[in-house]
Amino acid sequence: MTRSSRRRDLLCAAAGGLALAAAPPLRAQGWPTKPIRMILTAPPGSSIDVLGRLVADQLRERLGQPVVAENRPQAGGTVGTDAVAKAVPDGYTIGLSFTGPLATAQFLYAKLPYDPARDLAPIALVGTAPNILAVTSGLPVRSFAELVAYVRSRPGQLNYASVGNGSASHLAMELLKSMAGLYIVHIPFNGAPPAVHATAAGDVQMIMSNPTSLLPLIQAGRIRPLAVTGRQRWPQMKELPTIAESGFAGFEAIAWNGFVAPAGTPRDAIARLNQEINAILHAPQIRPRIEAAGWDIAGGTPEAFATFMEFERSRWQPVIRRSGAKLD
Repeated sequence: MTRSSRRRDLLCAAAGGLALAAAPPLRAQGWPTKPIRMILTAPPGSSIDVLGRLVADQLRERLGQPVVAENRPQAGGTVGTDAVAKAVPDGYTIGLSFTGPLATAQFLYAKLPYDPARDLAPIALVGTAPNILAVTSGLPVRSFAELVAYVRSRPGQLNYASVGNGSASHLAMELLKSMAGLYIVHIPFNGAPPAVHATAAGDVQMIMSNPTSLLPLIQAGRIRPLAVTGRQRWPQMKELPTIAESGFAGFEAIAWNGFVAPAGTPRDAIARLNQEINAILHAPQIRPRIEAAGWDIAGGTPEAFATFMEFERSRWQPVIRRSGAKLD
């Protein structure tokens, strides 16, 4: 079984848990009886912030208790994720975290203050999203195949931007470099806006980043999209091929996020939260708002989310090791 097919099976298994959303509500005895704290591991206005606050509003109605959202984006989301890991495991602290703090940070930091597998209890995988591979509009390539040929004929002469050292945008390009045998110089920036604008200005020649950050400059004609990094074509830009279908079978590098709680949180509270979050994600009035924030809805069981995260860790560890990426 290939890594791509295994990942597909994991996502399908997660989706299979959506039957929980249709089941009668589970009532954790005496829970909840007080406000729930929701830690968001990205800054205000980010797609994760928008998603988390949307779910918080719906949970408030469904659980009958306040759900107080708090942004803790420092150190690439690891500060907020650590706060979840170290909270009292009573069902009253949950967090919305993502690929970095949950799957790659442990290989990027010399000493991460928490162990994602040991110290966190998965609740539900929430959303996934592909990256888009785009080039500055002045680069004389019109397809992914042309870009590969162009880079191969100019080893070490071209640069790519990332939204930060060790970020998903960095590691996705390093995976492509490894699979395609490309020599491109990495130029890290502090966040998506400067990285994307440097690409548009031609200061760097290419970038892999999430659709939300790239679409305005794609629409303005300042950068040219060539491919997506998901295993399937992205519904909002169906004309773009996947990298996998463009000669590199098995290539996949998606962003994702999900809810977690401190390890040891009562199972009945986890089950209730999982059921309500699944129901929220697929509510007809909510689904379009989540998709508008740039996410494809996932959902599923806590067990499927745990398996998916372990697969992601095993996938990215060798990529990080080869790239030499470090964050401290």
